[in-house]
This record gives sequence, structure tokens and C-alpha cells, in this order.
Amino acid sequence: MPLLQFDTTLSPSAEEKTALADRVTDLYTTEMETTAGHVAVTIRERDPADLHLGRAVDGPIVFLDAEIRRGRPFERKRAFALETMAYVCETFDVPEANAKVVFTEHPGEHMMGVDRVGGEWDGDEQGE
Repeated sequence: MPLLQFDTTLSPSAEEKTALADRVTDLYTTEMETTAGHVAVTIRERDPADLHLGRAVDGPIVFLDAEIRRGRPFERKRAFALETMAYVCETFDVPEANAKVVFTEHPGEHMMGVDRVGGEWDGDEQGE
């Protein structure tokens, strides 16, 4: 039951936001070996004064805070981060220096919806 939260100085259209959410959901389900029904994506537009990154260059900034269930190998998380930021940087003309991803991992029981509580990830399942 991941929560993928984007904060950005971009001002994407509704269509661009939907396309971003769809693409990121696809990347997440592929790289993290899970299904799409429980993937949540938020996209928050911020004033440039709201986001700061020491290495930033001129251009838009995008941060992704990926709240995920613990247990996935580093390689899966790194692949998801690289694929996601490659898409964002190319699609929205974001300099790579201005893109940052942070993973926060939680026990399965911390990931819940109204109808369920997540379990631990074991690598042999297609659900979160």
C-alpha cells in the first residue's frame, strides 16, 4: 500500500498529472513486483521558495517521498527511483541535479486501507 508523494515547482496540467500518476504506478508495480490497485500517488505543486536543494541548478525541482513497505532489496528501490526520475526529468525538462528520491520503509502492518492491513513483503507475492 505505497504512498508515492511528489512535491514540485512544476505546474503540470490535469492531464500531465494523470499521466505521471499512471506511469509511476506502472513503474512501481513492475520494479516492486506488486499490483496497482493499492498504489497511491500525490502530486503537490509548490512555490519555488518552498523547495530547496543544495545542489540545485536553474530549472524546476521534483522530490519523491516514497512511503513503502519494508523488505524490498536495494536494487529494486534503486531501479524504481532511476526509472521514475528519468521519466520525470525527460517529460518535464527537470535537470537531473534537481530530482531527489527518498524511501521511508514501514512494517506491513503500518500500511493500511479501510478494508485491509498490509502484511510483510516476502518477494513471492503480487500484492502489497
